[in-house]
Amino acid sequence: MQFTFAHNNFNVLDLEKSLAFYKQALGLVEVRRKEKADFTLVFLGDGKTEHLLELTWLKDRTAPYNLGENEFHLALRVAEFDQAYELHKQMGCICYENKDMGIYFIADPDGYWVEIIPVRM
Repeated sequence: MQFTFAHNNFNVLDLEKSLAFYKQALGLVEVRRKEKADFTLVFLGDGKTEHLLELTWLKDRTAPYNLGENEFHLALRVAEFDQAYELHKQMGCICYENKDMGIYFIADPDGYWVEIIPVRM
């Protein structure tokens, strides 16, 4: 058997705010959507790989999600690392930097972390 990655899921409180964040911060765009009475699923893609980020919006949810110690994250590579860093700095979403490793993390509106890694030539 061969398993392949399909998607990761983040539950979000404000779907429109999250969609705007992921488009502005990472260039992710909606690939497909599933609407139900009590929830909406939106799958975001990068336009290059098949891996997707699924945003789940539970329509009656009002309390922030408990992310525990938030020891999980997504990671994305970018060739224009310095430009990305400046964009994220302007957006005020950089939550952690590791200059020794040459990486940093941004936090989305719900507090999920996304690691930004430079493409190593």
